[in-house]
Amino acid sequence: MLDITSTSTGRNGGGTSRVILKEAQAALLEYLHCTRGFQFMDAENTSKNSPQFLNKLLRIIDGKIDKDIGGLISRYLRYHPINEFEPFFESLGLKPSEYIPHLPCNLMFLADDGLLLHNYTVLSSYGVARSKIGKIFKEAREVFRYDFEVLLSKLQAYEELGLSQFALVKFIVCSPYILVGDVNVPFVKLLEKLKCLGFKTHWIERNLSEDNSYSWSRILEVLRLFDEMGCSNKQLVELLGQHPDILFESSGERTLSLIGFLLKFGSTRSQICSMFRQFPQIQIVQFVLNLRKCVLVLNEIEMEVAEIQKIVCSHPLLLGLCALKSTNSLLSYLKIGKKRLSRYIQENPEALKKWVLGRRVEPLPDSEEDSKGKRVKFLLDVGFVANSNKMEVALKLFRGKGGELQDRFNCLVNAGLNRQDVCDMIKVSPQILNQQRDVLQMKIDVLVNHLGYPVSSLVNFPSFLSYTTQRVKLRVFMYNWLRGQGTISPTLALSTVVAMAEKQFLSQYVNHHPCGPQVWHELKSKLYSV
Repeated sequence: MLDITSTSTGRNGGGTSRVILKEAQAALLEYLHCTRGFQFMDAENTSKNSPQFLNKLLRIIDGKIDKDIGGLISRYLRYHPINEFEPFFESLGLKPSEYIPHLPCNLMFLADDGLLLHNYTVLSSYGVARSKIGKIFKEAREVFRYDFEVLLSKLQAYEELGLSQFALVKFIVCSPYILVGDVNVPFVKLLEKLKCLGFKTHWIERNLSEDNSYSWSRILEVLRLFDEMGCSNKQLVELLGQHPDILFESSGERTLSLIGFLLKFGSTRSQICSMFRQFPQIQIVQFVLNLRKCVLVLNEIEMEVAEIQKIVCSHPLLLGLCALKSTNSLLSYLKIGKKRLSRYIQENPEALKKWVLGRRVEPLPDSEEDSKGKRVKFLLDVGFVANSNKMEVALKLFRGKGGELQDRFNCLVNAGLNRQDVCDMIKVSPQILNQQRDVLQMKIDVLVNHLGYPVSSLVNFPSFLSYTTQRVKLRVFMYNWLRGQGTISPTLALSTVVAMAEKQFLSQYVNHHPCGPQVWHELKSKLYSV
């Protein structure tokens, strides 16, 4: 099927689609202008900017593309009048999903809707680009039901406020609702306020995007807040002159969210005003994203709320400038735990600058408390040979402080294991001590009280503690079911059940029972949904 909007080159290696497009456009132009009486400019705009409607016509004559496309379309249109509202709305920049719900039920010809056509003509004659009129229709449809002369009188009312025609066109496209009802009061107040600050209308125009829609009342709210926070007119002029996005980005929504965020964390209005006076060369959107990401990281490393509040209140500019790496990345690169990182940031908040995206992060030097010597001493006590390869591997694997490693070691002994057995376990799987004490206790509880294995099972399979509880429960529960069905050895080692690759476990054991895959899926869904 031919599609003139595709990138297909057609049968002549690049020319056919463009030729067909031009022929189809010319046929539609002739029909709209000569047969239906459209003004030439309107007919041309409609024919050139309604590719989906043209595709619709081409699908009707599909299979006849070797013939005169223009003639075929002209002949079709001669005997099959079209719904003129479809290509008309599409040419105004609307998608079918946006205009189809608003197609008149009992009309096909555009000329039959005099008010729609009249108000469209007023806007296009005034200087509004036809491709932007669709946005006005979408956001302020009432405008197109105005009686004759009403819309023009509204435009004149704004001109009487001192707005040029060029400026008014920009404001209408950026906020179509100002044409609804009387002169929009927040819009007028904003113009007056900015004029008092020394900002000309062209400055406002320059900082607006016709692709966006603006809430003048919200922008006014931002200016009001700056007044309440004690920002002088001089300070405000300097701020907005350098950072107009503070006012216009999302109609000031980003700025309002930033102010609310800082107030929530205990910043005073004078502190917030001071921050804005020193605002760096960064977009407000990125600043807010960075600030929230920093607070998220501080929360994820389990910093106390009061300490987070202190940092937010005292270093908002620093946090807003730092696009931090993720928490897990920082812990990995810095080779420290959450507690030490939290303490380090509290003591050295400026260090955050070194941990941003795109910058290489070096491990933090050992503190006195977290010295390599303490970890070496711990490993020697466990039974590692000094300066051996195994000791070097273990030192690289450990992320905890010497005291933490000893505490986790004691946790395993207190669970009922022999001290020498625990030493042997650490030599085989030193990484098991990278887990917090409560995590180790929880996994031992699962092993003994949920799965029914003695704690001594860990001696031969210490890496059990490295697997997630969901995995071990899934494997053991599945093994128990298969054992009950008599399709698996009742003496299979725990290490085999848990450590075997999933694909191998399924093919070697689960799939040997006809109901095995279903039971596996049900167990997995239940355990991993918790």
